[in-house]
Amino acid sequence: MAIKGVLFDFSGTLFRIESAASWLRAALTARRLALPPREEARLAAALDRAGALPGGSPALDVPAHLAALVARRDESAELHRAAYTALARTVPLPDPALYEALYDRHMAPEAWQPYADALDVVRALGSRGVRVGVVSNIGWDPRPVFRAHGLHPYVDTYALSFEHGVQKPDPRLFAHACAALGVDPAETLMVGDDRRADGGAATLGCAVHFVDHLPAAARPDALRHVLTLTSPA
Repeated sequence: MAIKGVLFDFSGTLFRIESAASWLRAALTARRLALPPREEARLAAALDRAGALPGGSPALDVPAHLAALVARRDESAELHRAAYTALARTVPLPDPALYEALYDRHMAPEAWQPYADALDVVRALGSRGVRVGVVSNIGWDPRPVFRAHGLHPYVDTYALSFEHGVQKPDPRLFAHACAALGVDPAETLMVGDDRRADGGAATLGCAVHFVDHLPAAARPDALRHVLTLTSPA
């Protein structure tokens, strides 16, 4: 069956978050703070290990008292902020206000970089008449990121976990996206980097294609394969 709709994950698929070092430095600058380079690097590495950067490395070991919160983090904006600021607070920082500053920074469009082929691929799909959606486990609205980087005009719908109260791999989130696109799941391709979360689309009957969650510079053209999996309408 011809593919008439393509759903993309956000973080690690179309966009990549900045490094933990860049993230921390931006928050320090916002607070007008400066640290010795070695201390800044140490704290950035500790925050990365803690999984405190949304879209970055997963936590190596979530503290038991945070496990339930982290598991439900993408169901609402409140849970998302609470989970990630709590993970960040496992790392002692020199200014208590930095925890909220770090969370706010990760939502800034400049904290995100589209993969080099992302714009070309979503634009090409639209030119073929293929409908495009974004399905993301997230606790905030990424549309400003898409607008800032020029992808928003080519996205027909967004199905965001915090807006629906369900997280991937729950098939209901993919169903919301397919319904909004007006495309049957059997004619839909889901593209993502998380085999468990994004693989949930298969339960609904969607085809699924995976890309690797790599830094943008290390994955310049993996999304282009999506164009070979779809055909002009």
